[in-house]
Parts: sequence; structure tokens; C-alpha cells
Amino acid sequence: EGNEPGDFTKITYRELLHKVCQFANVLRSQGVKKGDRVSIYLPMILELVIAMLACARIGALHSIVFAGFSADSLCERILDCGCSLLIT
Repeated sequence: EGNEPGDFTKITYRELLHKVCQFANVLRSQGVKKGDRVSIYLPMILELVIAMLACARIGALHSIVFAGFSADSLCERILDCGCSLLIT
């Protein structure tokens, strides 16, 4: 479910697994490996869950910064966690 009432998406486990594996491969192609830190800056959409699960699948640590934060707040969080990739 999204932020708005009635804003939702249905997806099967098979579809979710396929999307997560695809995105995990994208992360690997960008050089992300086990133990790396990744920041995710997205609203409450399906891609947030996919990115989160893809990070977990390859063993990368993820930090979620919700889209309501300012650029300065995002910058501070990126520097604090020492992330190697930002997903927007």
C-alpha cells in the first residue's frame, strides 16, 4: 500500500522474486558487494521494497531515507553511513 488510501499494487511472489533478482544483478553490475552500504531515497512505492530486498539478497546493508527529507538531511545520512551507492 502506498501513502494514499486506495493506492496499492498487487504482485505475486514469483513476480517479486524476478524483479528482486533483476535489481540485485543491477546492483552487482554497479560494483555493490556483500558488506557495502547502500542508501535508498524513494517514496512508498513497490520499487522501494524491491531495492530493499535486492540489497538483502546480495548481502549489502541498506539505509532507507524517505523522500520527504531535504537534500541536506539526505547528504548527512549518506556521509554518516558511508554508503557507496544511492538509489533514487
